[in-house]
Amino acid sequence: MQKNKPDANQPRYVISVAAEMLGTQPYTLRYYERVGIIKPARSGGNLRLYSDDDLMQLRRVMTLMYDLGVNLAGVEVIMHMSNQIIELQQTNTVLLQELNQYRQE
Repeated sequence: MQKNKPDANQPRYVISVAAEMLGTQPYTLRYYERVGIIKPARSGGNLRLYSDDDLMQLRRVMTLMYDLGVNLAGVEVIMHMSNQIIELQQTNTVLLQELNQYRQE
């Protein structure tokens, strides 16, 4: 019997749990949200809910800032460029598939 893999985009962690998992404080996560680094989902009661993808993104932010010494403005630029690269790679994959399809016809 195969178990379904949990969805990494599924909001599931309240801010205190997310902060503990990241080794930081809830006010740090609130600050990152305020400056636009992360946008957690909200529950019906307006609680912040973080997904596994959110935690992965926050780990990257923390690595850039604390391990590599990048300031917050630099982190924003790096994260934006990383997202653009991912989008371009996805577009490139689709275009290559279409090109291969036309070549086979």
